[in-house]
Amino acid sequence: MKRREFLQDLGAGAVSLALPGCEGAGVLKRPNKGRPNILVIMSDEHNASVTGCYNNPLIKTPNLDALARQGIVFESCYCNSPLCVPSRLSFTSGKYISRIGAWSNTCWLPSEDYPSLARIMNAAGYESFLCGKMHYDRTRRYGFTEIAGNMNNNLKTGKGGRRKADNLEPKPGISTRFNGFHPGDSFVLEHDRKVTAGVLDFLQKRQTGDKPFFLFAGFLAPHFPLIVPEQYWQQYKCKVPLPVIPPGHLTEQPMNYKHLRIGFNLEDAPEDIVRKGRELYYGLTQWVDAQIGQVLTALQNSDVAENTIVIYTADHGENMGEHGLWWKNCMYEHAARVPLIVSWPKRWKSGQRREQACSLVDVVQTIAEIAQAQTPEDWNGDSMLEWLDEPKSKWKDTAVSEYYAHYIASGFAMLRKGPYKYVYHTPADAKHPAQRELYNLQQDPGEFTNLAHKPEQKQRLQQMHKLLVRELGRDPDETEQICRADYAHSYHRNS
Repeated sequence: MKRREFLQDLGAGAVSLALPGCEGAGVLKRPNKGRPNILVIMSDEHNASVTGCYNNPLIKTPNLDALARQGIVFESCYCNSPLCVPSRLSFTSGKYISRIGAWSNTCWLPSEDYPSLARIMNAAGYESFLCGKMHYDRTRRYGFTEIAGNMNNNLKTGKGGRRKADNLEPKPGISTRFNGFHPGDSFVLEHDRKVTAGVLDFLQKRQTGDKPFFLFAGFLAPHFPLIVPEQYWQQYKCKVPLPVIPPGHLTEQPMNYKHLRIGFNLEDAPEDIVRKGRELYYGLTQWVDAQIGQVLTALQNSDVAENTIVIYTADHGENMGEHGLWWKNCMYEHAARVPLIVSWPKRWKSGQRREQACSLVDVVQTIAEIAQAQTPEDWNGDSMLEWLDEPKSKWKDTAVSEYYAHYIASGFAMLRKGPYKYVYHTPADAKHPAQRELYNLQQDPGEFTNLAHKPEQKQRLQQMHKLLVRELGRDPDETEQICRADYAHSYHRNS
């Protein structure tokens, strides 16, 4: 079945249906006429390189690897912000974070009834369900019906700030987060067991004749604390290599990355802690793979298996000590690149790979087109449906990500275009001008050689900055000032 035939089959009898605040934001179809269910599984903080199907020979992720063999693996997918809440709000709204004020983990969307992916899916005749963490404010679900209990009870304040540019004095000791590097059980595992149970219950009850569903399953693992049962850790003890950090690399990094190390108190983490954390991260990744395996098995044994698309991804990655950094918050591949696997054997040949760059807003547009839901004209991203159907079809090979959150002196934005990655750090103040990074990922996959200062790259830098501004609709310098103003104002809420 070709894309045109697929859309014609889906489109029979469509009528427009408006959403509040979003004219023509969806289309309503005849019930379940050939339209697939869509299951999105999103983990938290999964470094794509720690997956078997991304050519890691050490990690044991048999369930994700099996999904990859049945589907299409995207080699160069990026989150639109390397931080939980901004990334997930971007996915929810189909927009870059600078266009919705999703600056940090303290933020929400501009209004409770804001046009969202769940709402356009509902308007198209789907039922949208959320099982697990999306890091939403406790008062907002943005069109989702939450199942398996309340797992989103955050209180958003909109508060934030900037570190003083010259404040590069290391703190004594190291981050208390390193205390969470040990075997055992934790709230992360407890949360994810509830997610698995909720999805299994949902799939068991779902029947072929029901309305098509859009189910978002939000796992927390392998997010820190890096605590996992002993048997998962033991498999990786003394096997995970330490990060490779060339001499002088840390001193040559942009100022913001130095601030991240100092702000998070990562300086001089002992080698044994770094090694143990990396081993535990591998174990926690294997653990969540087993949870995902339960979900995939339940789907396979359900009435809706044949007509359900499975999409696996993550909100961002994890640095694991690479480049002297932990957690996320930067534009290195370990943090900004995410896994993306799309599987529907009924439509797409198994065992395929796509190498060009894309991002999670493109995934949003793809979901919408598959569902024949009409996205608002001001949403970002492009549907990848044609690219899914035809590997040789023309694709933009572009991705954008932004970071305006905590422990930095100024916000920054990234553009991936072809083999090159460009990162622009806005001026921190009058004494600290903008800084730039440019990497050729084909020649320098470790991102150790910053080409931004090479005279022969001047034209490329100008072109990539122009494309970045055009894609975002605003210069990052202006965005940084808007972000600072929003932080200073914060939210005035009654609950």
